[in-house]
Amino acid sequence: MTKTTDTDCLRRFVFENTDVRGELVWLDASWRAVLERQPCPEPVRDLLGQAMAAAVLLSATIKFDGYLQLQLQGNGPISLLVIEATAARTMRGIVHWDGDVEGMDFSALTREARLMITIDPGTGGERYQGMVPVEGESLAETLEHYFARSEQLATRLWLAADNERAGGMLLQQLPRESHNEEDWNRDVMLGETLTDEELLGLSAQELLHRLYHEEDIRLFESEPVSFRCSCSSERIESMLRGLGYDEVRDILEEQGGIDVTCEFCAQSYSYDAVDVERLFAAADQPEVPPTRH
Repeated sequence: MTKTTDTDCLRRFVFENTDVRGELVWLDASWRAVLERQPCPEPVRDLLGQAMAAAVLLSATIKFDGYLQLQLQGNGPISLLVIEATAARTMRGIVHWDGDVEGMDFSALTREARLMITIDPGTGGERYQGMVPVEGESLAETLEHYFARSEQLATRLWLAADNERAGGMLLQQLPRESHNEEDWNRDVMLGETLTDEELLGLSAQELLHRLYHEEDIRLFESEPVSFRCSCSSERIESMLRGLGYDEVRDILEEQGGIDVTCEFCAQSYSYDAVDVERLFAAADQPEVPPTRH
């Protein structure tokens, strides 16, 4: 394998002549874009980065046109963490925390928490949602429990993040009637030797050679990953219409204007009295039937 630089990308790979597949992901500028909009203390930062890497890895295990949402809610210092990853390899994320979290480990940060994974397949498909309690000593362990319970697929994850980069590796057995457990156990055992420094510092070729130089591996071309928020003025205006004219007018009179800031990207949307009247006047316009020719 020749050395390459892998930044903001997903790399798939398979172990030839086995039923084991894998994925690698690195978030660089995309990760720093999130941190610029939401600075957070180190323990929270690292978990947010790990979750973003995990969401991209999980979204790449399924075929869909929509998005995958990873959501963690709990009674610990981290009360809410939400990541969205789309089929187009875009992602965004937020985290809410409270208090002094310095030195806290995963268990302390996510006390009495549950993890929910929602998959919206897009194109009119049926939404799927699965939930598991947060358990184990890491987000990776919790996600492994999720796959064992909800998907019945043997899956292992390695996740890491710092203030510059987030990364992850996933190994998974392909769904087949019978498995060669020897192949799977060997690949997992070798994967267990991977360090956070190697995961964040090596290219795909270097990492796979370091772990699996005796294995026959096919590494696929990289898929770019980017930070992108799906908020828009249309969505904000739809939300305001949902509140109703009277409530929006009350907010307007109380605050002198309406300002909505997207938590994911910090984009601000402002509306004055003229905007509100235009918004609801447009909503009240009757639909004009098409003209027949």
